[in-house]
Amino acid sequence: MSVRELVVLGTASQVPTRHRNHNGYLLRWDGEGLLFDPGEGTQRQMARAGVAAHDLHRICVTHFHGDHSLGLAGVIQRINLDQVPHPVTAHYPRSGQRFFERLRYSTAYRETVGVTEAPVDADGILATTPSYTLEARLLSHPVESYGYRVVEPDGRRMLPERLAAHGIRGADVGRIQREGVLDGVSLDDVSETRRGQRFAFVMDTRLCDGVHALAEGADLLVIESTFLDEDERLAVDHGHLTAGQAARAARDAGVRHLVLTHFSQRYTEPEEFERQARAAGFEGELTVAHDLLRVPLPKRR
Repeated sequence: MSVRELVVLGTASQVPTRHRNHNGYLLRWDGEGLLFDPGEGTQRQMARAGVAAHDLHRICVTHFHGDHSLGLAGVIQRINLDQVPHPVTAHYPRSGQRFFERLRYSTAYRETVGVTEAPVDADGILATTPSYTLEARLLSHPVESYGYRVVEPDGRRMLPERLAAHGIRGADVGRIQREGVLDGVSLDDVSETRRGQRFAFVMDTRLCDGVHALAEGADLLVIESTFLDEDERLAVDHGHLTAGQAARAARDAGVRHLVLTHFSQRYTEPEEFERQARAAGFEGELTVAHDLLRVPLPKRR
């Protein structure tokens, strides 16, 4: 059975707290695992969450600030220690190539797994598999930063009443799905488009075109909300979003489930992030993330 869920490994911003680890997010998607922004302590959080190195197929780093990347060294070494049997690909801003190399080879270890380096230097599609397309969009932060988007290909939903009206049943249902036409009846006559699921990951950024492009129509949006609205000036100065800004972007993009994360250590009341997001007009499902949380992707429409 395919599983599509987000496993939250850490939710702190620059400074971890007693209750929040540095960033780390695993997206389980049909037998593949995409690890986003492994900050310091990610390897231990993986153990606490029941995530193994064998679960990882891609590592996606938005940018090279420590809270989003210092865990790379441990994660890559663990992939090698456990001799992960499948290819692992790492995506990250090409401008940070030197940082990636320093982290990858920060200490001595035995390389047993070929981690493929696939740096990002422009908006566009990074990978296409039968199950999803991985895209990147440039964000607005003091250092180069990219957000990521996972999009399932559209499929078809068979309509029983139309099949019955055309007398199509049993093995003929599979036949029309494979061949597209049966005795003059087209697949369009007995089915409709089933939109693929969409996941978006937006970390450190001001509001920009990239935020809106990534969030557009997302079933699940994971987005930073480092500051509360009263600290908007700090957010702009440091290249971050407030809870209200993140929620308005999600509202305008038609997001179904919004996950707020990446919180400044200055705040101790997570309920205020939810209150401000609701005040901004977001009416969909809303989660203020905490460490070790699991969030399933919403069911298809």
